[in-house]
Amino acid sequence: MPLNRHRCCCRKRIQLYIGALFPMSGGWPGGQACLPSAQMALDLVNKRTDILPDYELELIYYESMCDPGEATKLLYDLLYTEPIKIVLMPGCSSVSTLVAEAARMWNLIVLSYGSSSPALSNRQRFPTFFRTHPSATLHNPTRVQLFQKWKWTKIATIQQTTEVFTSTLDDLEQRVKEAGIEISVRQSFLTDPAVAVKNLKRQDARIIVGLFYETEARKVFCEVYKEKLYGKKYVWFLIGWYADNWFKIKDPSINCTVEQMTEAVEGHVTTEIVMLNPETVRGASNLTSQEFLAQLMSKLGGKNPEETGGFQEAPLAYDAVWALALALNKTVGPLKAKGRRLEDFNYNNKDITAEIYRALNTSSFEGVSGHVVFDAQGSRMAWTLIEQLQGGSYKKIGYFDMTKGNLSWYGNDRWIGSDPPADQTVVIQKFRYLSQKLFVSVSVFAGLGILMGIVCLTFNIYNSNVRYIQNSQPYLNNMTAVGCMMALAAVFPLGIDGLHVRNSQFPVVCQFRLWLLGLGFSLAYGSMFTKIWWVHTVFTKKDEKKDKRKHLEPWKLYATVGVLLVIDILSLMIWQIVDPLHITVEKFTKEAPKGDVDELIEPLLQHCSSEKMNTWLGVVYGYKGLLLLLGIFLAYETKSVSTEKINDHRAVGMAIYNVSVLCMITAPVTMILSSKQDASFAFASLAIIFSVYITLVVLFVPKMRRLITRGEWQSDQQETMKTGSSTNNNDEEKSRQLERDTSPTARSTATAATPADCSSSTSEPGGTGRKCKRGHGKLKGGRKTSYLDSRPTIFPISAQQTALFVSFVSDTCCDSWEVINRRLENLVLIASFDASPYLKTTHALNHFNVQMSNPQLILTRKIVDE
Repeated sequence: MPLNRHRCCCRKRIQLYIGALFPMSGGWPGGQACLPSAQMALDLVNKRTDILPDYELELIYYESMCDPGEATKLLYDLLYTEPIKIVLMPGCSSVSTLVAEAARMWNLIVLSYGSSSPALSNRQRFPTFFRTHPSATLHNPTRVQLFQKWKWTKIATIQQTTEVFTSTLDDLEQRVKEAGIEISVRQSFLTDPAVAVKNLKRQDARIIVGLFYETEARKVFCEVYKEKLYGKKYVWFLIGWYADNWFKIKDPSINCTVEQMTEAVEGHVTTEIVMLNPETVRGASNLTSQEFLAQLMSKLGGKNPEETGGFQEAPLAYDAVWALALALNKTVGPLKAKGRRLEDFNYNNKDITAEIYRALNTSSFEGVSGHVVFDAQGSRMAWTLIEQLQGGSYKKIGYFDMTKGNLSWYGNDRWIGSDPPADQTVVIQKFRYLSQKLFVSVSVFAGLGILMGIVCLTFNIYNSNVRYIQNSQPYLNNMTAVGCMMALAAVFPLGIDGLHVRNSQFPVVCQFRLWLLGLGFSLAYGSMFTKIWWVHTVFTKKDEKKDKRKHLEPWKLYATVGVLLVIDILSLMIWQIVDPLHITVEKFTKEAPKGDVDELIEPLLQHCSSEKMNTWLGVVYGYKGLLLLLGIFLAYETKSVSTEKINDHRAVGMAIYNVSVLCMITAPVTMILSSKQDASFAFASLAIIFSVYITLVVLFVPKMRRLITRGEWQSDQQETMKTGSSTNNNDEEKSRQLERDTSPTARSTATAATPADCSSSTSEPGGTGRKCKRGHGKLKGGRKTSYLDSRPTIFPISAQQTALFVSFVSDTCCDSWEVINRRLENLVLIASFDASPYLKTTHALNHFNVQMSNPQLILTRKIVDE
């Protein structure tokens, strides 16, 4: 490329040469405006008699195309081609990185006008580098300030893979981390941003910082338009040094129209280093910023600034020349004192380089870009301008002074929605609560069940002196009623959730659920299980052992219930001490509400749980399950047993069947439905209610019906005197009918024999019956017994006595011999029927035959031993 020189036509002076690289094309064509600006500064400097009066600055420049490879060749030409350059002035960050790293080998000062890479702030790597363009990291404090202002805590980034943007992003990541802000998505691309933009969309990025050159920016926003990653839900942060109409420039590398690009970029925010002094002051060049712009426009020949690359950075190039001129001017005196001059500089002279470095490092003057001063890393300190694209043009919305941490805000920011968008989809956590209609309905049934339990308990206590109630073990029935009421009471805490109590009170509700249900089950089912257990234990043993165990002691029943209750209490206490219940919150899949709102609803559900909940439930369910299975087995084994000591054991067996089936179905189903609060509560509570209702109805309603229909409301003695041994009112009617049909002097003949040893004979009125031989036989179990005398035994009885005897025989179906003997005693006592010696031997017979004097009245009854 041909050498380009710019010199001033002035009086003869010593020439000092500046080697420069200006990018006229490429990723950042900043040389289009920066070169004319630097030439303007040189003309003014060389005209000044107070600045370098004995010297003339001359600019030797090449076109670098912002390409490091091209810049390497050009740097070689600058260094190895006469004349010697005293300072180098590169533009792009990538080119400046190459030049600054090599310059120290030739003891050259490098002063850049357009490099923003944070990597260039490394003094160990670039010891002689200065720049009038602030570091790109100067944008980051401003960005963090804006994130905090708009209350964003989650951002995403997309960058072009170059050192300047990688370094900037590393610095941003550190700053946002200190501010408590998260970078949730970090994407990068080399040439094609399509995949990176799609990833941003897929990961729901909302606040996006874009770091790329202008040409890549057009590619990015074409993809942004295609992915619909713009609008009221999104905010883009871009670099502010693009041309104002960068999105309207036709670019053959994209397939989006200007209208589409304009739609996609609307509302984005830029942070830009203040490159033009906003105040009307005359600085070192004796020009105001507005006068500078006017002269620059004149030098550009009327070109549209928006279409001229580097127009915004032109003041920085202008001030770079002035900074260099002022620094060289400051070195004249110190060098003269050492016997040196600027023209003595060569690439091996470190002293002159050190003086120039010292002068630049202490520079401080007012330029057209603002106050020019360098920090310890050689970077320019400056304000940051904040702009927003509104209606296709940029509007200033604020300034940020990094040195003071002061944000000046105009308050004219405008959003597509009413407010700045959220940094992510707003997730509204909403607790799921139990349906109150369901809770009230079930509570009514539970309350009625408790009332029913109270009625049954009261009935059982009030009639505890009635023999029929006494023979049902009323204290165990009382425990069953109390247990049922406790189980029903557990329905209320089962339906209480966060809608009714605070979180701090919820563990108490959990404890009520556990203890009421656990103890209620132990009392209700435990008392029924105890009955069926002892019926099986006492009355299903072999006959030779039966006599020893036929007297059931009540304390053993209560002790069995007590053992079951103590086991439950101890297990629950250990559970709550070792691993107490607490609140756990289950989260469900987020749901999108109706309407165009940027919100998601995350349903939550409160549970009572502990750290090892499954283990504890396994232990409890395993223990209870074994009891239920054993109860079913015992109920089946004792279904044909008859005993007066526990006269309701068949009803107990039926209740056990129902409770066991409901419990075995409910336990696993409620665990499966635990995430569905209404279904889980309905299933569990209704299972409790049905179990309790069935238990109370089966155990207590038959007793109430018997006592009500038969009038057995008094003690057993009074009941016997009042009704005799008849078991219902129909028997009394039979007695009256018999009195009308027979005479008072009627007689009855009764004989008894075994079928094996008796021969049939014709029955005659008042006479004979079957004839049997006297002998012995064996009963089941091997017990020997004597048969009755073969001669008929005749008992004179009246019609009333006959009716009572008929009632006695009718009531002995399926009863035990103890019950039969007790009925016989009542019969003898009431009717003066001296038949006990005869009937007391009937337990030794297989058949029992009675023949009355009345030919129409013949009773045959088969009585089977247990």
